Amino acid sequence: MIRWLDQVVSAPADQPLPLEIKEAMQRVTRQTAFDPSTWTPERAAKVAALFDGMAAEWNERQTGISRYDALVDALERGDVGTGTCVEIGSGSGLATPLLVQHFGTVVGLDLSAAMIVQGSGRRVQGDANHLPFATGTFDAAVLVNALLFPREVDRVVAPDGVVLWVNTRGDDTPIHLPPEDVAEALPGEWSGAAAAAGLGIWAVLRRR
Repeated sequence: MIRWLDQVVSAPADQPLPLEIKEAMQRVTRQTAFDPSTWTPERAAKVAALFDGMAAEWNERQTGISRYDALVDALERGDVGTGTCVEIGSGSGLATPLLVQHFGTVVGLDLSAAMIVQGSGRRVQGDANHLPFATGTFDAAVLVNALLFPREVDRVVAPDGVVLWVNTRGDDTPIHLPPEDVAEALPGEWSGAAAAAGLGIWAVLRRR
């Protein structure tokens, strides 16, 4: 069960993304979460190449809106703890400084090698469908606009850990799932809190 909190950060004016861009990636996002067989080596290579190609200009293109309102709100109100964190789909590391301020240890992982070299700190290039970490390593798995591989996320999060899911543009985010669908996709029974903040939404989920 997801408990929705009141929205405390209002949304600024913004233009929606082109429909064709949004729909294609949302389709991949849903397939990846609910049908792991669709994540083939060919699809992984295609997605990696897509983000490799955008890496050089990525940081410049992500300015102009309050992009991380939802992440900040989740860290303040979501009771996520302060231990070890893996940032799955960390990209160029734009959100990483916020996580470093909150968690004791942060490790970033991204499929795109070109994105990884843009950032700093502890960062690993890898496929989130096969996370290179031992079972139960992290107190929190953070996914900001990242593809969800439920079995692997469940595996690396400690028994009393949390999954923090953020879509910075809400349902207009290309890589988007509603919090209820994230909870459904994860193995076992998960519940937690969610909220809208700025343009985005967040959810913090725990095993029941």
